[in-house]
Amino acid sequence: MNDKRTMTLNLSAIEMDIVEKLADEKGLSKTALVRQALRLYQSISDRISRGEKVFVEDPATKDKAELMVLS
Repeated sequence: MNDKRTMTLNLSAIEMDIVEKLADEKGLSKTALVRQALRLYQSISDRISRGEKVFVEDPATKDKAELMVLS
């Protein structure tokens, strides 16, 4: 059962430019990019809700920064 629903998304010109640039860089459609972003956001949100922390690390310096999700 793969029911699909349609949603209209209003973005500013800057936001749409970002979506188009990222989609082009990743070789994805804009829809696929938004779906991927939603899955990533859900994954991060789930981890944070379990009390986990999510970090990014600079490969050269090994400096770490915690990702913060605004609620």
